[in-house]
Amino acid sequence: MISLYSLASVLFWLLAFVVFYTYLGYGIVIWVLVRLRRGYAAPPAQPVEPLPSVTMVVPAYNERDYLPAKLDNCLAQTYPADKLNLLFVIEGSTDGSAEYLASRQLSIPALSVISGTERLGKIVAMNRAMSQIKTDITIFTDANTTLNREAVSRLVARFAPPSVGAVTGEKRINTEGKESAAGSGEGLYWRYESFLKKLDAQLYTIVGAAGELFAVRTSLYEPVEPDTLLDDFIISLRIAQKGYRVEYAPDAYALERPSHSVSEETKRKVRIATGGFQAIRRLAPLLSVGRYGWLSFQYISHRVLRWAVTPFCLPILLLLNILLLTQPNVPPLWIGLFWAQVLFYIAAGVGYILESRQTRWKLTFVPFYFVYMNVCVLAGFLRYRRGGLSGKWEKSRRAA
Repeated sequence: MISLYSLASVLFWLLAFVVFYTYLGYGIVIWVLVRLRRGYAAPPAQPVEPLPSVTMVVPAYNERDYLPAKLDNCLAQTYPADKLNLLFVIEGSTDGSAEYLASRQLSIPALSVISGTERLGKIVAMNRAMSQIKTDITIFTDANTTLNREAVSRLVARFAPPSVGAVTGEKRINTEGKESAAGSGEGLYWRYESFLKKLDAQLYTIVGAAGELFAVRTSLYEPVEPDTLLDDFIISLRIAQKGYRVEYAPDAYALERPSHSVSEETKRKVRIATGGFQAIRRLAPLLSVGRYGWLSFQYISHRVLRWAVTPFCLPILLLLNILLLTQPNVPPLWIGLFWAQVLFYIAAGVGYILESRQTRWKLTFVPFYFVYMNVCVLAGFLRYRRGGLSGKWEKSRRAA
């Protein structure tokens, strides 16, 4: 009969491996696989000819302050103007967005606007917009982001292979010296995510687009459920589910300011985590590695474990360690592991206190952000279990 000590020990090491694999091990594994396979996907050297027609869709609920800069940023793209259309979707906006865009339409023939007095939510607005788009490629981008001038051209170039159904650009966080730890952590997180996305694309496909900047073949778009929280993730994964690849274009980027404060960033992260659990349920077939192969392997390793498994492992690891300490003749290893966990969480707590005082210490920064992310996931799970989800939501405030 297996002893309690043996069972707890095996479970501890199994969960510890899951945590390690989720955050570091997968990056190592996929790096090795890419080297062994010598890269599945390579960006095309030249775009297809003739150049496809493109529509840039900008959902913008009460974003009047950002609209002038966003519109000018779209018009500054290097893509041929006769191939580029702009569609701003501002349903329900009450801040003068409709009036401003109407004034700009007089001098911009390529600009179209979908407006209305009722706010139905971003997803309903996007579905409505897509029903009117006739161009070959549709690019989604947020109103509060700035794109590099070559972004559209570089996204479109990645569609040269017929196997590519969607392309995601790179999200970059523009942080300044005294930004909050959560905001700076957001930048650190996205730099690591960009590294993993490059490897994902080289192995087979990206597993989830960045909503700040991503493009799809218009013909492959499927209307999304109105209560969907992570529309970019669902749209891109459903295209991948059809057998198309989601390519990565790190040279096409959307620059965004970090969240205004930890409370604003928490609101955003909890919403993303809630949407992650919703997406896992709606994309349940992708859990079948036998059916979807590399796509399922990447999806489970990069997304499912991070959202639905690892956050629950962390408190269990501490509880198991405490249980092992109650056994007779405890080996020094378990004592050391226990105090290592305790010190890690103390460091995270100190990091939180320092952050609230607008001070950051590198020794506590990583523990704080790691614990913070996983606590937000657990909060997102509770939010998902409560139900009553809506596609209508208030955006988090960004730093000025």
